[in-house]
Amino acid sequence: MAESFILFIYLFCGGKPTVLTCNPTLVARILEIPQYLHEAGWTARGRVVACTQPRRVAATTVAQRVADEMRVQLGMEVGYTIRFEDCTDPGGKTRIKYMTDGMLFREALMDPLLSKYSAIMLDEAHERSLYTDILMGVLKKILKKRPELRVIISSATLDAEAFAAFFSTNKTPDDASLDNTAILSVQGRMYPVDIHYLAEPSSDYIETAIQTVFDIHTKEPAGDILVFMTGREEIEQVVNEIRERATTLPPNKYAEILALPIYAGLAPEEQMLVFELPERGVRKVIVATNVAEASITIPGIGFVVDTGFVKIRAYNPRTGIEALTTTSISQASAEQRSGRAGRIRNGKAYRLYTEQCFHNDMRVASVPEIQRSNLAGMVLQLKALGIENVLRFEFMTSPPAEMMSKALELLYSLKALDEYGRLTIPLGMRLAEFPLDPLLGKILLDSEKFGCGQEMLTIAAMVSVQGPHNLSSCISGQGARYDETQDASTMIRKCLVSGYFAQAAKIAPDGTHWTSVRESSTPRFSSLPGYTPTKLWMHPTSILFKQAPKWVIFHEVVETSQAKAFMREVSVIEPEWLEELAPHFYQIKKQP
Repeated sequence: MAESFILFIYLFCGGKPTVLTCNPTLVARILEIPQYLHEAGWTARGRVVACTQPRRVAATTVAQRVADEMRVQLGMEVGYTIRFEDCTDPGGKTRIKYMTDGMLFREALMDPLLSKYSAIMLDEAHERSLYTDILMGVLKKILKKRPELRVIISSATLDAEAFAAFFSTNKTPDDASLDNTAILSVQGRMYPVDIHYLAEPSSDYIETAIQTVFDIHTKEPAGDILVFMTGREEIEQVVNEIRERATTLPPNKYAEILALPIYAGLAPEEQMLVFELPERGVRKVIVATNVAEASITIPGIGFVVDTGFVKIRAYNPRTGIEALTTTSISQASAEQRSGRAGRIRNGKAYRLYTEQCFHNDMRVASVPEIQRSNLAGMVLQLKALGIENVLRFEFMTSPPAEMMSKALELLYSLKALDEYGRLTIPLGMRLAEFPLDPLLGKILLDSEKFGCGQEMLTIAAMVSVQGPHNLSSCISGQGARYDETQDASTMIRKCLVSGYFAQAAKIAPDGTHWTSVRESSTPRFSSLPGYTPTKLWMHPTSILFKQAPKWVIFHEVVETSQAKAFMREVSVIEPEWLEELAPHFYQIKKQP
């Protein structure tokens, strides 16, 4: 029996407001379920079916594939909305709408009951992204006022009982699954996948991945290869290296290799190339981030190369720094990756780590994003939604108290909250309305005061839109020179300090690295007690890489596999500006 038909039984006959689809193999759910609801009349009379994804690349590619299957133009009956891009019909003809989970939450700020939606599907719930977790709490509240709404929680590795208990209105845990939640567990067809581990750990997983690709290509039968890397830089490096080495293979002995990347920030037309069938005699090698674990399904994959790593954002409440760090995947993610090789036939998965590492070193499941992220933006938006006491909000998994405390502290220092923790008007509300990090929103709002509105818009756009370019390469390509002494830059940099004062760093006495001003014990500043100074380095792509400015602010920190923390998007500042613009944040020590 098809999953869509079973869903129909539960939605129309069972009358359950919440449906949990638990299926480790049937990845077509995200394509089929919204279409079936559309055909069954859930989009009649102007109603819309919403489907969320944790990642933009998944929202856009899935929307395109559904539009193709329905033989309609993307942006009409089927559309998508991601940050800074709305591909839906302005006239309201869109009936199936794909979007990131963050965009649906932002819609709730304008329409707290999400009244235009008849059904809302949260896909990839097992990833426990920040906004998917928040949406579950919001939707639980909405269901109390809109019992006709249908909520579908869909995932490949869903802990169904825990989710059922969360949405249950019963007081007795034993009755949770019998209350207002239906659990679907449909077993799709899955071919056997042989798992291969390394005998010894690899010191260079990138090179090992490339070698494994060519071992498969020269020794295994036909079948496309899916390689998991951590991010754009690694993906581009691997794709270029595969393309170069492929030219050295005997043309008459081996099939041609077509190496393609897929990651967030890649142009939509380039993303769609991975779904096209290759010509006869050509083997596709897709190099992807973890978006290919479950969010999208690439046809023809017979082999998977799993490096065992993923890049995530991790926030340290003691230092106040959120870093983009490379870490080991969970066992659940490893199983998801391996399963991609068994969709169309017997497959093979090459795990570039030892079996002992899998069983002893990897977590069983990934840590929910809400337990490792900077929560300032989330708290701000919950306040704007009318939830004054965010500590009592019903989270699927409660965030650490220290992280909530630091989020409230930062928002107070930005003057988005008053001393009672209430949203300030108009500043706090305006910050909540921006689809941006609160720090970026603050510099945009302050730009009028500093006379640099256009410059702040440009900066906000550059750091918000993921793409393959950086400022250093753009300037070099135009033959321009960077001059930090320009008089016009002073007001721009002071405006940046008005938002990024918490992310200031001072060079160490030996000039080898920087330390966060917030946590360093310099003669002029002292921060909150208990901090241990963190060493920071200038990112090699920064214009300031070969310089040694004494005081800087930074947009983000990226950690390497060697646990070295690099600052990116860095600006030179004067220490007096911190005293002038953020005296409420830093405890100033007078020099003796």
